[in-house]
Amino acid sequence: MQDLSKLRENINEIDNKIIELWKERMELSLSVAEYKRENNLPVLDAQREKELLDRIKNMAGDELGDYSVSLYETIMSLSRSYQQKHL
Repeated sequence: MQDLSKLRENINEIDNKIIELWKERMELSLSVAEYKRENNLPVLDAQREKELLDRIKNMAGDELGDYSVSLYETIMSLSRSYQQKHL
């Protein structure tokens, strides 16, 4: 069994990657917001979100599917909020 400090170190490394990807995702979200503003589209695209959640659930598999959907519902809510703030 691995030592707890090594496990936590590995988690920290993954968290660093997640934050970098999160920042990149949110920057893209602003580009999407700008496109929506220019094309007079609403921030919420319910069909797109449903398709994304279905895809995420499939990718995550049976054990983590529902947890992944929960995570992405939060991510999308934050993304919409960030878009609205900048519109």
